[in-house]
Amino acid sequence: MMSDSLKKKLVVIAGPTATGKSDAAVKLSEIIGGEVISADSIQVYRGMDIGSAKISGTEMKGIPHHLIDVMDPSEDYNVVRFKSMAEEAMEGIYQRGHIPIVCGGTGFYIQALIYGIDFKDEPDEGGSDSSRKYFEEIYAREGPEKLISMLAKEDPASYDAIDHHNIKRVIRALTYMRVHGESIQEHNEREALKRLDPPYDLRFFVLYGERSGMYERINKRVDLMMASGLCDEVRALLDSGLRENSTAAQGIGYKEIIEALKNNSDINEAAEKIKLNTRRFAKRQLTWFKREKAAIWINIDKGDPVNEIRKYLW
Repeated sequence: MMSDSLKKKLVVIAGPTATGKSDAAVKLSEIIGGEVISADSIQVYRGMDIGSAKISGTEMKGIPHHLIDVMDPSEDYNVVRFKSMAEEAMEGIYQRGHIPIVCGGTGFYIQALIYGIDFKDEPDEGGSDSSRKYFEEIYAREGPEKLISMLAKEDPASYDAIDHHNIKRVIRALTYMRVHGESIQEHNEREALKRLDPPYDLRFFVLYGERSGMYERINKRVDLMMASGLCDEVRALLDSGLRENSTAAQGIGYKEIIEALKNNSDINEAAEKIKLNTRRFAKRQLTWFKREKAAIWINIDKGDPVNEIRKYLW
């Protein structure tokens, strides 16, 4: 095992949505000379600002941020692409003598980066491609609800861990179970166990709060999104050619408004769906991070989380 003194420093600030991760990352960057790498699957897209609660230029306070506004919504973004782009960003950060601070709530992405786990889709061995096409046909014929129902029955572990709006990940989990006879979560956790000695001198923080407070913050955030023009943002994206089945369009906040606009249904009902789906997503995020043995949990209800984080740094 490599001594921590020989490893490069890396900070992760993770946790469920609406826990102040972005603000904490900026504050910490100012203190330790950091640059922020976003581990968010939607903030990477240009023009998707309101629904992703994207940090503004003013809020960045001059701290360099990476993997924000670097892709068009027409492009697919996945763990493999994130890992490659994040590693490239980290290389530059280290060269500048700074410390990377990975910030976000996508545990799947973070785990792949810090442990060097390879989540690439496998070639068509044992029928991966044909099984994937089978589930894609079900999606096209019967919609996402059918696939989500199948996932709940065939792979409860993935059902609990995966964002149900991310149909590509749902299909991948079903495909992996069909081909290999085991949950992709079991595979991922086994891969993680192989890498108990991460290649970085890592400080992994998970921000959290009491559930009632977290839900209240989520509801207020969605209300602010609606008041700030989320519907207009979605209309502009659709007018620019955003496809309903694209990766970008599956993000919580966007999917619900797209459905409401398409069906000419009540926007207020769509907002309530966003709140519900975001709360459910936050619960899944907590479930994911509880598996992370290296995590240091920081309660945001007990004061400025950065003050607590600093106690665990070098």
